Amino acid sequence: MRSQIRKQVRRGRRIVRGRKKVRGTPERPRLAVTRSLRHIQAQIIDDDTGRTLCSASTRSKSFAAGGAYGGNAKAAAAVGQMIGEMAKSKGIEQVAFDRRGSRYHGRVKALADAARAAGLKF
Repeated sequence: MRSQIRKQVRRGRRIVRGRKKVRGTPERPRLAVTRSLRHIQAQIIDDDTGRTLCSASTRSKSFAAGGAYGGNAKAAAAVGQMIGEMAKSKGIEQVAFDRRGSRYHGRVKALADAARAAGLKF
């Protein structure tokens, strides 16, 4: 139990360390990627107003209709495509990428590549 708490504390410190450097503005909001073992989600956030502009997740009804598993790179790429299309429809072209303490490989990288392919710049 104690090792799990230490693991959570270390991850929290990584998140804070990354948030010191990444800030979302109205011109360039923050694309925050959160992953768990079974799901992945992405939000585009304006930190000045504290509002989420758009979000996509493997938990959403549009994704669940396909019946696909949400914990792999294929699902992450689908979420990246969805968030990219939502952002473009709201007029957002540039974002600041926040990986929230996760390494930039695997599912996080697949989501980022798909968002770039959908037209987001970061």
